[in-house]
This record gives sequence, structure tokens and C-alpha cells, in this order.
Amino acid sequence: MAIASFAPWVGLIGLIGLAGLAGIRRPVLPARSGAAIRMLGLLGLAGLAGIWIEGAGAMGAFGALGLWNHQSPKLAFWGRLGWAGLAGLPFALRAIA
Repeated sequence: MAIASFAPWVGLIGLIGLAGLAGIRRPVLPARSGAAIRMLGLLGLAGLAGIWIEGAGAMGAFGALGLWNHQSPKLAFWGRLGWAGLAGLPFALRAIA
């Protein structure tokens, strides 16, 4: 199937989630809005499903959402890239169904 042929490459999108680790050193100021979206950064752990489900590792990109609305424009950019984790959902749902 076509979807299986590019699944390993889609899984690499999950590496974006590593940018979320920058929030440990330079956290988002508590006064900044978007705390609920930053909490979605925990969904980055769903990228561990990529160990068992090829392509689902892209969900690891959700980890970058922890940088959502960061005061640094560079880190805020990585936070917006966290939505790329949606690319891994079809692979995970396909494996579950």
C-alpha cells in the first residue's frame, strides 16, 4: 500500500518534538496566554507509539506544543510546528482499527 511506503519518513516528523525540551531551560512566562495548548505538549509522549506502529512516531511532534506562545520568536516558531504531529494520527488510528 502507498501509505506504508512513506510511513518511516513521516515518523521522522516526531523529531520536532525535541524542540519542546528547550522549554526546560527557557520556560514560557506564566503570564503568557495559551496554557491549555501548552499542556497538549504532553501528547508528544504518544510518539512513543512509533516504536510499534510505523509512522505513528510523528505524533512526537506534539511535544513542541509546550513552546506555544513563547516569548522568544524562534521558540514560538517551533511551538507552532508542533501541530505537525497530526501527521501521525492516521497511522495510529489505522493500527487501532
